[in-house]
Amino acid sequence: MAVSLSFRLFALAYLHAQHASGCYTSIFSFGDSLADTGNLLLSTGSNGTRVGRLPYGETFFHSPTGRFSDGRLMIDFIAQAMGLPFVRPYLAGGAGGGGVNFAVAGATALDVHYFESMGMEIKWTNYSLSAQLEWFRHLLPSLCSSASGCAAFMSDALFLVGEIGGNDYNHAFSAGRSLTEITAMVPDVVRAITSAVDELIGMGVRTMVVPGNFPIGCSAAYLSRFQNEKRDSYDPRTGCIKWLNAFAEYHNRLLEEELRRLRCRHPDVIISYADYYQAAMEIYASPQDHGFGESPLAACCGSGGGDYNLNSTAGCGEEGSSVCSDPSRQISWDGLHLTEAAYRVIAGGLLGGHIMPSIARACPELNWTVLDNGAGYISSS
Repeated sequence: MAVSLSFRLFALAYLHAQHASGCYTSIFSFGDSLADTGNLLLSTGSNGTRVGRLPYGETFFHSPTGRFSDGRLMIDFIAQAMGLPFVRPYLAGGAGGGGVNFAVAGATALDVHYFESMGMEIKWTNYSLSAQLEWFRHLLPSLCSSASGCAAFMSDALFLVGEIGGNDYNHAFSAGRSLTEITAMVPDVVRAITSAVDELIGMGVRTMVVPGNFPIGCSAAYLSRFQNEKRDSYDPRTGCIKWLNAFAEYHNRLLEEELRRLRCRHPDVIISYADYYQAAMEIYASPQDHGFGESPLAACCGSGGGDYNLNSTAGCGEEGSSVCSDPSRQISWDGLHLTEAAYRVIAGGLLGGHIMPSIARACPELNWTVLDNGAGYISSS
């Protein structure tokens, strides 16, 4: 065991050293709406999804780009911090100079037949994680043509595998399934994610970041859906629903356990875990310290007012909805997704310590100023 651990540490140090002069040269991303930079919009057209209309994109791009936020996402901030261009969506065609984004809003870790076998209908998209892997497999020959060329290419590329799995649970909760039923899905979801990681390793990938799930008990959509008068349902520090966050933590524990097993099997590959949960909880626990206002759980873009500003009859971008005057003071954008300001802080937290093993150490020229949220807070360590 000591020999294998020493070898793994040496291998990780060696791989990190390869990037010492220029960080990663490209990013390849798989996932859902937390990372989608335009694939759903390109697949449906501007009339097929509300993300093709303002106020989506209003803050940074000043027009809708297919991102489920008012501006940039975590992947955008990570790319900018590394000196790379925004990662081009796969359906835009070709391979961009800074990589390719395969993430599609609504994507699930599990394939559609899994949900059909449970009597559930997939309403949002059929581009599951396996479909995204097939896109990458199809694109790979255009990225490198020889064994040595592919090895060099892969050694300089960063792969983000997720966040994925959140929509699997969203479907089940929306279908009214019990917590017991949904909890039983978690090992299958985690297995789908780690199987994808294994496939990518087989294709030559050498550096991967695999995120866990956000604290869904702090999501305005879930807070609105499960709102109740029982005070003990809520975390007194944050106002988040405790049992929903415990569910997210269960998913994350299982995912971390499986990633540890993969590291033992592949000691020459960097497989980092991105702790989205803790990076987000730092904001929810002390929102004002991070530049956010006094109603951190309410959606900026929505309708109905109340505690969470959500009404299912008029979602963000639909007639009857409205937008808060200053999105940079809000954490939640539309109930399920976050504002650019929140994603900026979380991206800083990830690069500053919530990705382990750290990928920031491979990038000595990392641009931390991109991650300054305007409140003077950058989580770097």
